[in-house]
Amino acid sequence: METVEEGQNQPKIRRKLRKSEKIVVKGELDRISALPDCLLLEILSRLPTTKDSIRTGTLSKRWNHLWTLVPNLTFIHGGRQTWPDFALCVDKTLNQCRQLKLKKFHVCSRYSRGFVGFESRINNWIRYALRCNVEEFNLTLPKEKQTFLLDQFFFINTCFTDLKLQACVFTPIGAISWKNLRSLCISFGKLNEDLIENILSGSPLLETLELKFCYGFKKMDITSKSVKKLVLFGYLDVDNAIDAHIIEVNAPNILSLTIEGDLWLWKLLLLNVSSLIEVYLNYDILFTWDMTRQETEDEMFKGFILKLRHVKELKIGVFCSLVLSRLQTKGFIFPPNMKFPVVTDSYQH
Repeated sequence: METVEEGQNQPKIRRKLRKSEKIVVKGELDRISALPDCLLLEILSRLPTTKDSIRTGTLSKRWNHLWTLVPNLTFIHGGRQTWPDFALCVDKTLNQCRQLKLKKFHVCSRYSRGFVGFESRINNWIRYALRCNVEEFNLTLPKEKQTFLLDQFFFINTCFTDLKLQACVFTPIGAISWKNLRSLCISFGKLNEDLIENILSGSPLLETLELKFCYGFKKMDITSKSVKKLVLFGYLDVDNAIDAHIIEVNAPNILSLTIEGDLWLWKLLLLNVSSLIEVYLNYDILFTWDMTRQETEDEMFKGFILKLRHVKELKIGVFCSLVLSRLQTKGFIFPPNMKFPVVTDSYQH
């Protein structure tokens, strides 16, 4: 009788294992495909981009056109893809979509000028989202070129609940009407006091307002009773970076305040913030000369502490913790009726 050497049957075993693995994978896929459409659409809607949803069409025939019904559309312009190729891809995708209602629409582009029809292309995509009564709308354009002019139809919409806009130009003619908007984030935009008031008065349900490196205003008068959270992340007036800016914040009804990032200004003053419960401070003053910078930082932070004595929860980041340490070495006594701030080491937004 011949003796079978050890390992002689290993290739056969591996083939059998691979075959069994394929059967298991096929079985798992069949079970997933057997789920009702509503669950499959929920799975697809959680994928990072619409491109990922489209790729699932290779899994089985049933998945082939399922992505056209997904209520979330996300287009990210990245890698080496040219703007014309990206725009063509978005157009082709929208032409194949069959959803009547959109939950989320997100476009992130690396280019904003220099291509024929850029503005009209973006506006066509916005119109598509509005026809589908989109709730969450996110348009992210390059922050270096704040040139995309939002069309007038954008400022009257009752479906928006969440808006994120970067590097867009706001020039509404007449009153803004975002009746159901609850969260608004504007990045790298020019806003004056009248425009801020127009936004607030036209958004009666607005709860969260985030301004990231916005400029053009000297006073923020947030008297709306619905706004409970205010985030100020950075400040840089690209039109007038030389003058010393003093920004005043009057927000008697907000419950949460965050001030973060690089502030290219002379001073930020808190006026009426009597309803505040929680505050996070992690900013850095960059405008002042080195010889006066520390003095300005110290005075501004001291003013914040005295103004926020009623706050239940105060958190500060690395930048402000350095200022606090410097003040303490100078003999500054923290208010005895105020809880000492918790120090964190990261940005909150």
